Amino acid sequence: MHTLSSLQIVPSPSIASAVLTVETGGESFVEITRDVAGFLEQAKARDGIVLLFLRHTSASLVIEENADPDVRADLVTALDRLAPADAGWVHETEGPDDMPAHIKSMLNGVCLHVPVRGGRLGLGTWQGIYVAEHRAAPHRREAVLHYVGTLQA
Repeated sequence: MHTLSSLQIVPSPSIASAVLTVETGGESFVEITRDVAGFLEQAKARDGIVLLFLRHTSASLVIEENADPDVRADLVTALDRLAPADAGWVHETEGPDDMPAHIKSMLNGVCLHVPVRGGRLGLGTWQGIYVAEHRAAPHRREAVLHYVGTLQA
């Protein structure tokens, strides 16, 4: 048997949006958890959901462990094994790391949604929100943030 708890019905939610610009240093995972939490604070969010959308095809959004940086290093290695730069890709217009970056982005995705309760992200203890940069060179990435829900009084 399954149990449903904490049902909340929101009669008329508010919507807040912003664009978060993230500077990456090349292939890596850049944590943006604090930035998203800051957006929620500025929006005076209470209970709802935050939606994130990355405007790029060679980077992605992920929720991953934020305690041990070795996890992120291993994830970069794993993604490189799944889509290596030297696999003989046809598309090399922007360099040998471009097609692998598109594949990695497709695997991870460019959208996330996270519940918000009491103005706080509903992440697990060891979870953080990251922009996964899949290109070797630094890039400027934009994430569109939307909060839909109730506001603090």
